[in-house]
Amino acid sequence: MALGKYSRVDGRKSSSYCSTVTIVVFVALCLVGVWMMTSSSVVPINSDDASQENKSEVKTQPGESNSENNNDAGNSGNNSNAVDENSPSDEGKSKQFEDNPGDLPEDATKGNTSSNQEDKNNKPKETMTEETEKTTDERPEEKPEVKSEDEKKDSGEEKKEDGDEKKEDGEEKKQDGSKNESEDEVEKKEDVEAQTEDKDSEAGDTENKSDDNEKKSEEALGDTKDGQIEEKVEEKKDQDPQQGSAKKKDQSSGEVYPSGAASELLNETKTQNGAFSTQADESKNEKEAQKSLGTQNRYSWKLCNTTAGTDYIPCLDNWEVIKSLRTTKHYEHRERHCPDNPPTCLVPLPEGYQRSVEWPISREKIWYHNVPHTKLAEVKGHQNWVKVSGEYLTFPGGGTQFKHGALHYIDFIQQSVPDIAWGKHSRVVLDVGCGVASFGGFLFERDTLTMSLAPKDEHEAQVQFALERGVPAISAVMGTKRLPYPARVFDVVHCARCRVPWHIEGGKLLLELNRVLRPGGFFVWSATPVYQKLDEDVEIWKAMKKLTKSMCWEVVSITKDTINGVGIATYRKPTSNECYKQRLQNDPPLCEDSDDPNAAWNVPLQACMHTLPTDSSERGSQWPEQWPTRLEKSPYWLLSSQVGVYGKPAPEDFSADYEHWKNVVNKSYLNGLGIKWSTVRNIMDMRAVYGGLAAALKELNVWVMNVISIDAPDTLPIIYERGLFGIYHDWCESFSTYPRSYDLLHADHLFSKIKKKCNFMALVAEVDRILRPEGKLIVRDKVEILNELESIFKSMKWEIRSSYSKDKEGLLFVQKTMWRPTESETILYAIA
Repeated sequence: MALGKYSRVDGRKSSSYCSTVTIVVFVALCLVGVWMMTSSSVVPINSDDASQENKSEVKTQPGESNSENNNDAGNSGNNSNAVDENSPSDEGKSKQFEDNPGDLPEDATKGNTSSNQEDKNNKPKETMTEETEKTTDERPEEKPEVKSEDEKKDSGEEKKEDGDEKKEDGEEKKQDGSKNESEDEVEKKEDVEAQTEDKDSEAGDTENKSDDNEKKSEEALGDTKDGQIEEKVEEKKDQDPQQGSAKKKDQSSGEVYPSGAASELLNETKTQNGAFSTQADESKNEKEAQKSLGTQNRYSWKLCNTTAGTDYIPCLDNWEVIKSLRTTKHYEHRERHCPDNPPTCLVPLPEGYQRSVEWPISREKIWYHNVPHTKLAEVKGHQNWVKVSGEYLTFPGGGTQFKHGALHYIDFIQQSVPDIAWGKHSRVVLDVGCGVASFGGFLFERDTLTMSLAPKDEHEAQVQFALERGVPAISAVMGTKRLPYPARVFDVVHCARCRVPWHIEGGKLLLELNRVLRPGGFFVWSATPVYQKLDEDVEIWKAMKKLTKSMCWEVVSITKDTINGVGIATYRKPTSNECYKQRLQNDPPLCEDSDDPNAAWNVPLQACMHTLPTDSSERGSQWPEQWPTRLEKSPYWLLSSQVGVYGKPAPEDFSADYEHWKNVVNKSYLNGLGIKWSTVRNIMDMRAVYGGLAAALKELNVWVMNVISIDAPDTLPIIYERGLFGIYHDWCESFSTYPRSYDLLHADHLFSKIKKKCNFMALVAEVDRILRPEGKLIVRDKVEILNELESIFKSMKWEIRSSYSKDKEGLLFVQKTMWRPTESETILYAIA
């Protein structure tokens, strides 16, 4: 009985125990459900933070790691672990640029359970919007906000994992769990929402701007012309030299190439893609970078190791030839002796070199380190040529013959000879033995252009001083050969104590001046024989009186400037041959009819005079129009029966060339290339033709050396007739100027011609020699030539500023840098 009693009691205990276990399990399941629902409800808040951070990534550079964003998200709230568990890294990347859920509170996102997520995805937008509105209506204390489709997808995707595990509990259990949330948690969520509300508004602004940019890009890409997308490139002045140039594609044809091809430079702008480059651009840039690297490896540059060092002029520093000369009494050692193989090395820079002082301040002072020579200051300092003043070399404006100022001297000449009329009747002047060229530098004040020349002699760097000051000058000497100018082109020839022995050897040197002086032009001579009474001076004066009279030069004026203490004799060349015929003796003799006075390249000097033109239509029979009319008007001796350089009748050819270059300069060079013209003073047009470029630049404070190649049509007399100046030259040789002489070089279809004739790389090295660091080069030529030059200039570390092409013709605009190679090459023939 007892056993049975105890058995009954145990049976009751077992039944009660089972009931208890069942209750505990049920409660546990409820708690688990509540916990799982609570855990799920936290996700939208963290998802909102993560999405907000993803939005902030739009403001940063693309490519930042998502791990950094997740770390930031981890610091934004206490529930960051939920984000890490429910948002895998690859999923976060896919949603980097997606919209966030907005400012909806946590409860507003719970209505989208995983059990009916699939159904909702299949419902139309109207139905889903109604459900969202119902959800928000049930919660009047919260700010209602309609979620977008992307926001619904975000919240649905983030809750998908938990939803799959909780499907068996049903929608009612989730809603019950939602109701069991504590008020503290609701308050916390409201605080988080308040903190993120400002961030969301900022992100929204970013999205709006991004959308606007995308719309603009789409509109720009959709704007086509003739079936092709118009690509616009914006010029940037601060462009990084290493980034290369903006490739320009030309859409219109207003600028006409002289060779016949049409092209036009426009100030274009580039389609903006925001912070994101296209794959096409990225691939193209990489291919160009690889190509550029390969090209640079192809070209090996070295510094020229010569006796002249930083002042190396190949044709004037050929010591191998100079040492072998049999005599130097006619200054043969100062003449041009070009090497058979021109150098392809680069001239070094002076230590401490910096960009030249801008005009007109440069006329008064230059950087000492740019031309670090003091000998002339020591020898001529008392005559106000040049003085050393701290880090500058200063030029008081004086000279041997005008110690108290060049302007007074210039005005005194005009007072003595009013017919000179600087800047009107007289426009183009040759200054022989120019020194530091203060005479020519101050004649700019009188609208007069001066070609100054002096030898590279013991007066150290005088021409280099002139060029650094921004005054036209070349290194040349009157020796055994004719000057590289046509006959009858200079309005005035000037010599201020130039130490040239005019009277010796039958007056050969003075007769050379007679060749280049225009009929009716003036020779101004201010030298000691004019006003001093020393025996040597008296003898020279007698010889000059006799010589000038036999040349039929008229003595216009002999005066003495009391302020400067110098005398000035002014002569005038005749305008007809009558005086020549009336001479009792044919001395100096008249040149043979076969002697062409315009032949000037390496032609030996002769002691004879050329007859003057007699036909009224012949060049030199009339004085040119007054300046500035002569600049634009076709010369009277250009006849319609003559064929111009470009195939039209000569006057039409002249006018078409001028209109062309005015169009190029006004529409392209002044604005389209981004040139800061205040930094440009010395310009060389390496293939000038009619001088149209120089004429089009008339209004700027610049001067242009117009170069006519010896194998090109001889149009240099036309350039002088216009009131401009220039010189003959062979570009297979070096130019007679110091290194770093010019701010801008212009080469119109020159390189393609040299390519067929002589050493192409030697011309590139010569361009580098005469161009100043930070100087510019404009090349107009065939596309294949431009492509080759672009590769070469990149190997020299030059900045490719811009380029474009059309119809196999194009333009390349580059800027020289301060870069110099480290290795050197000894030029044996240039070692003294």
